[in-house]
Amino acid sequence: MIDDIYDKLHKWMYKAMHYYRYEATPYDHLDMFFEEYQFSSGDRLVDFGCGRGWVALYIHNRFQIPVKGVEVDRETYEQALKNRAVYLENHKHISAPVHFHYGAAEDYKVEPEENRFYFFNPFSVHVFKKVTSNILESVMEHRRSVDIILYYPTPEYERFLKNKTPFRLVKQVSIPETGDEYDKFLVYRY
Repeated sequence: MIDDIYDKLHKWMYKAMHYYRYEATPYDHLDMFFEEYQFSSGDRLVDFGCGRGWVALYIHNRFQIPVKGVEVDRETYEQALKNRAVYLENHKHISAPVHFHYGAAEDYKVEPEENRFYFFNPFSVHVFKKVTSNILESVMEHRRSVDIILYYPTPEYERFLKNKTPFRLVKQVSIPETGDEYDKFLVYRY
């Protein structure tokens, strides 16, 4: 009994320390980004920390590619499932699949066909390092080019990618009207 309570407390503390609150990416910022960055029909997107699923659904609708969202918060995940159901009712003409996965990002097994990964500061750099390691492990097993897309990147994420990984910055799209230096998209490629 005490062990169960300790386990639950430990998991709650880990989640509270490493996973950040939900915040949606503004659609107008996505519009600006996708004026300069495109997905091809062969791309497969994973949105880590997908929240209620809006970015995944936006990309699915705009590019008609398979998308998957990964979310650790049960209530938020269930909202994503509801949003997906409503969305699919109105977008039956798009054959590409949309899935949401419940669980911790660092436990997600990257599929061999997944090659685009989206992050809007969903968790600490500690978790980001584990997720990036999982992406690279998948790439070593199944060689392919992959992009990591960061929206509103933290300096810790940027330093880690620049100094500790083979990923290289290939695109930056700033959102000029906000006046916020962090309000930008960065694309890192391997």
